[in-house]
Amino acid sequence: MNHPTEHPAQLTESAGLDTEAMPVSLYTDPAQYEIERERIFRRAWLMAGRVERIPNRGDFFVKDIAMLKTSVIVTHSEDGEIRAFHNVCAHRANIVEHRSSGNTKRFVCRYHSWSYNNSGDLSHVPDEPGFFHLNKKKCGLTPVTVALWEGWVFINMAPTPEVSLKEFLGPMADALAGIEYPNPDHALVLRGEFRANWKAVAENFSEAYHISSIHPKTLGPIYAGPLNPFSRPISANVYGAHRSMSTWLNPAAAPFANAKVAQWLFTADHSVTGTRKDGQTNPLVEHKGINPTKSDRWASDVNWFFPNWHLQISANQFWTHEFWPTSATSTIWEARFYFRKAQTVRERLQHEHFTSHITDTMLEDLGNIESMQRGMESGAKPFIHFNESEILCRHGLEQVIKWSAATTARDALT
Repeated sequence: MNHPTEHPAQLTESAGLDTEAMPVSLYTDPAQYEIERERIFRRAWLMAGRVERIPNRGDFFVKDIAMLKTSVIVTHSEDGEIRAFHNVCAHRANIVEHRSSGNTKRFVCRYHSWSYNNSGDLSHVPDEPGFFHLNKKKCGLTPVTVALWEGWVFINMAPTPEVSLKEFLGPMADALAGIEYPNPDHALVLRGEFRANWKAVAENFSEAYHISSIHPKTLGPIYAGPLNPFSRPISANVYGAHRSMSTWLNPAAAPFANAKVAQWLFTADHSVTGTRKDGQTNPLVEHKGINPTKSDRWASDVNWFFPNWHLQISANQFWTHEFWPTSATSTIWEARFYFRKAQTVRERLQHEHFTSHITDTMLEDLGNIESMQRGMESGAKPFIHFNESEILCRHGLEQVIKWSAATTARDALT
């Protein structure tokens, strides 16, 4: 079969994307950041977490969104519904819930002990007769629109969303519908802050072109080889505001040759794609939307949901990246790698090995991304130039430009 370096597909042009250089100001201009705050993050649907984080009635977690200067409580209420609320008290607008997660029937503001049930209703006011014209029914927690897709919880920060989640996800949701996610209730969480624009951070995790240069010992042997020295992707697709890419796997990668090394991203039987083990099918790899070309040299899929969420899938595992802006030049990155809970000492050591390996990789990325941001802010170069392998980065910027100019979210999706 053909491989990336033998007959490189013109992915960018085939997807109908521009091939010109892109302006650096998209990463550095404070005015652009303000536009993105209002026209992207306040209008788009944002992935907040999986339902397995709140499996029981009373469970909740808090999602802080610094870019919008807000905090959101996502809760499994007593009536069985998944709800979301602004984490702000109706009394004097204090933050109500300071824990990051937990289980409770009441959210109590620590300032004056106003309390709310987990359906958002104001349930108790100390010295209620001392207030003037207080209508408790109008003083509940302010709701945030929430919707579910395939076990993923999305929120929309607009008072009234301009489009539904179904409209927003469009063909991306159809392509990835029905995936059986392994171990969705157990995640290894890595979190850090980058001194760089959120788009620069997201783009780093959206292309493999940099791997041979930045990760020659950690990732390079897996994603590059003599047949594909620059890690060109196998395929790429754009789905409205969203995009996906299949990365190439080097079949001679060291983890496959040494059975004593804990498998990191791929299957424990050291096969290339992991589609078969003991005669059984692997639901992840068999899904039509995963490795859509069904290449025998497939490593993983990068699915980038606009604006700031990655869902990545390999032969036996899935993981996510979230990129939350905290300013025009700083970003909180959070990754969740989903594993089965360790049942043996060996499995625990495998998890520790993985954590060490991925942390080393992230440190390699960290310095480079922040260095790039400094270079952009110098003003020395007004444009950047994307390689064919950076198709997801280009499409992402094109969508940022489109949403920044659009009057409504529906116009942006058209």
